[in-house]
Amino acid sequence: MTIRHVLFDADGVLQDIPGGWYAAMEPYLGERATEFLHRTWKDELPALAGQEDYMPLLAATLAEYGVSTPVGVIYEDVWHRIVRNEESFAIVESLRRNGYGVHLGTNQEKYRGGHMRTTLGYDALFDVSCYSYDLGVAKPDPGFFTEAARRIAADPAAILFIDDRAVNVEAARSAGLAAEVWELSQGHETLLALLTRHGITTG
Repeated sequence: MTIRHVLFDADGVLQDIPGGWYAAMEPYLGERATEFLHRTWKDELPALAGQEDYMPLLAATLAEYGVSTPVGVIYEDVWHRIVRNEESFAIVESLRRNGYGVHLGTNQEKYRGGHMRTTLGYDALFDVSCYSYDLGVAKPDPGFFTEAARRIAADPAAILFIDDRAVNVEAARSAGLAAEVWELSQGHETLLALLTRHGITTG
């Protein structure tokens, strides 16, 4: 089937955290930053599927690690430390000009997702935005992609999904989507080549 839609992951594909998550947390936790983040990411999983409120969970874990800085201050400094990759967004715009549907498919809890939707203006940049907290299911559950295709109102086979994690790409394929692994460090020429391989016009 001809690809008519491209569904993009966010982190590592459209946006990045300067210096990475670990460096962002180091001012608050020093050498325990990596340990803390792996712990809180595990705690975050239900929130990604919209089943828990992440902020109280994060506050409790910070307190457990002896961090006195208010959770809101740390959250804004670290979780909102997002930089859009303008080359990626230029490709999004070129796809739209060529008549393709361009959509967002990302795992986020409601606070970071809300920041992306409003402060970063992502709702205005994509035709359909599929945030895991809103869908009620997170990648790599194939149900994420089934629901995304339903919201896009397209046959899954008409959608190409781009993500930086192989496990998510495999899940998308199991749900009937075309899917490819790509992340920012590979360079945008590689992304353009992947799109061309799927018959997508980007020029």
